[in-house]
Amino acid sequence: MLRYLVPLIFVLLVTTSGVPVRAQEAPKAEKPAAAPKAAWKEEYARSVGIAAYTYAFPYYYNAQLRWKWVGETNEKGKSSYAAVNHFFHAKRLTTAKYRDGGSPNNDTLYSIAWVDVSKEPVILSIPDMADRYYAFDFAAFNSDNFAAVGQRTNGSGPGNFAIVGPDFADELPSGVIALPKSPTPWVLVMGRTLVYNPQDVMYVRELQSQYKLTPLSYWGKNNVQIPETRDVWQPPDAANDPLAVWKTIDRAMTENPPPKSQQGLVDLFATLKIGPGQNVAKLDPAYQAGLARAAVDGQKILEKTLLESPDCVVANGWKYPPPSLGRAGDKGEFLVRAAQQSLGGIVASDPADAVFLVASVDADGKQLTGTKKYQLQFPAGKLPPAKAYWSITMYSADANLVENSLERYSITSRSIGKLEKNEPLTITIQNEPLTGAAAKNWLPAPQGNFYLMLRTYTPDAEIVEQTWMPPAITVIPPPEKP
Repeated sequence: MLRYLVPLIFVLLVTTSGVPVRAQEAPKAEKPAAAPKAAWKEEYARSVGIAAYTYAFPYYYNAQLRWKWVGETNEKGKSSYAAVNHFFHAKRLTTAKYRDGGSPNNDTLYSIAWVDVSKEPVILSIPDMADRYYAFDFAAFNSDNFAAVGQRTNGSGPGNFAIVGPDFADELPSGVIALPKSPTPWVLVMGRTLVYNPQDVMYVRELQSQYKLTPLSYWGKNNVQIPETRDVWQPPDAANDPLAVWKTIDRAMTENPPPKSQQGLVDLFATLKIGPGQNVAKLDPAYQAGLARAAVDGQKILEKTLLESPDCVVANGWKYPPPSLGRAGDKGEFLVRAAQQSLGGIVASDPADAVFLVASVDADGKQLTGTKKYQLQFPAGKLPPAKAYWSITMYSADANLVENSLERYSITSRSIGKLEKNEPLTITIQNEPLTGAAAKNWLPAPQGNFYLMLRTYTPDAEIVEQTWMPPAITVIPPPEKP
């Protein structure tokens, strides 16, 4: 469990040479200069604080997101996406007009809700989905999944599923299926519904209108209006308060206590007033200074980790995600939870539901760029092994979709049509436009650097186990000069 935290804490016990020092081995020849008073406190707080920031980042991030999505109003006084225990439904597929980054997909429409189960369960109702792919992930406030509902786990529906809090012990109504208990009173529900093509959007909207969230006390009542509340607390502003991050973490962890299995870490961080029931404002100023630095440095570490994806499996230039993604904290991998799972995706599907691979280099390990032309060829009968569907989406270096004349952002199992038994799939990847038959499987690239994301939904075991080898992206040599 301490895999990522031990190196940070161990630094407190070693000299700059890296050799542990015992009291009887202290240098005798020359008395070292006295350190500035309380300097050690600042360094101690910074060291432990970086470990604490790694562990607690999802609590900080989710407190911000909950406020932004539920409580915040814009300049015109308009409320955010949706009230507590109500869905926000995306109404259109993402296009290149969306410029906020985040590697958005254009395969599904999202249905998102912040749910409060501190007082009573909330029941999710799903209509009959026929053979359409859908999936709902249920994440605790620490970003770890604790349940899933979807085509893979529950078939086509309909169904009613109770989201229950950590202390609920009563009976549920007949016909309501209890999900595993949420470890925290607050739950983030992330739903995805497959859209077959742009013309299919209207039908998916009809399905979304039938996704219902009903508090238990309203269950079975006719013609009732579920009350709307946006009563969530606003995190302090980090621009005006160097301890804002830690004050947010303290309050969020008090509201959503960590699991007892992680109590050892919670006790360590509590020595610096970090965690449930704590208040960093009561710390010695030297400790506060160290924690302020730790929040800045910790964020840089997470961003670097997300960018470089250390220790991941690489197959022909394609990077697999960490196997623990979705429930990384439950497995003690707190760096993965903070960087790839929370910062990188807010909520990550369990591997059995979806695995996303990323490629930013070609077969020779060189950065993908629109100044070259590429080919990605799947041999006959060797398409990505996914039971639901797969897609390969193009992103510019700023993590946005790429504007192009065809408004084509991906090649998918739905767009390629039926292949003949001995027919390979060849995808051409380039900036220069293609027309006619040559444009059938053209994936438009930007002029600059780019990367591809291969999404597999309900992947086969070889993808879940990260043994499948996708083909490498190869450079198409320029035509020979006559």
